[in-house]
Amino acid sequence: MKDYYLEFEKPLKLIDEEIIELETSEDPDSHRTEIENLIKKRVGELEKIFSSLTRWQRVQLARHPQRPFSLDYINKMAPDFVELHGDRHYGDDPALVGGFGSIDGQTVMFIGQQKGRNTKENLFRNFGMMRPEGYRKAYRLMKLAEKFNVPVVSLIDTPGAYPGIGAEERGQGEAIAKNIMEMSRLKVPILVIIIGEGASGGALGIGVCDRMLMLENTWYSVISPEGCASILWRDASQASVAADAMKVTPNDLMEIGICDRIVAEPLGGAHRWQDEMVGILKSVILEELKELRQIDPNSFLDKRIERYDVMGVFTESA
Repeated sequence: MKDYYLEFEKPLKLIDEEIIELETSEDPDSHRTEIENLIKKRVGELEKIFSSLTRWQRVQLARHPQRPFSLDYINKMAPDFVELHGDRHYGDDPALVGGFGSIDGQTVMFIGQQKGRNTKENLFRNFGMMRPEGYRKAYRLMKLAEKFNVPVVSLIDTPGAYPGIGAEERGQGEAIAKNIMEMSRLKVPILVIIIGEGASGGALGIGVCDRMLMLENTWYSVISPEGCASILWRDASQASVAADAMKVTPNDLMEIGICDRIVAEPLGGAHRWQDEMVGILKSVILEELKELRQIDPNSFLDKRIERYDVMGVFTESA
């Protein structure tokens, strides 16, 4: 795929084009000093841009078309991954991938929302928007993990659950609600990682957990910034204002106790350094699972109730 630059990344594009032009010239060695200076300039520009990102810019990065998706992480972390299909009720939902795999000998049940790289793939994956059969497949796989005492690693990257008529007819809300209920009492560790977008019940349907991690350039909220702006101001172009008002970034969510840990991305974002990002996330997952394995399986429900109870406080005014 050709490199894609977001609007605020355009200064990098100009530098990259200069570097490519010199490296593909008839005598690139004669331009070596110039190329090295441009590389240093590029690093400086990266540091300048990525040290002062706004909330809206992080939302845009979370949606970057070259960002690693669930299968990119799973296949590289667990080469023996075996994908399992179907919900045993209606069909298979390609927007949700899941199955057993091992990370350095640690068997894990992976579930994750999967987007596509092009139009054909996105139509097949429904842009990462799950239907009821996707949530029911996830539930089936999590119960399978519980049966074999295997931890669950859930990778979230969705703009929301699919709102189509067919999905509603097949019980979209019920499927999400059942997953929330059943995940709360699952007797194996659940590690949730936001790798891109985490929107609404579409994310929460596979998002109940013991630990929630967020990659540095991701977002998590009850609604997308565009959706919020459309409701409040009848104008989706106010999405950047909505993103600030909703406080959707990892730092915001750490402050209010929803996110437990922020996973740093390489300079320039996960889309520029996919292999390095996979290595970072692999180490973090192993570290987190080691801690979670020490929890008594009979105490998961109480700990999850305690975790979610402290997230919101209602104060009645006099």
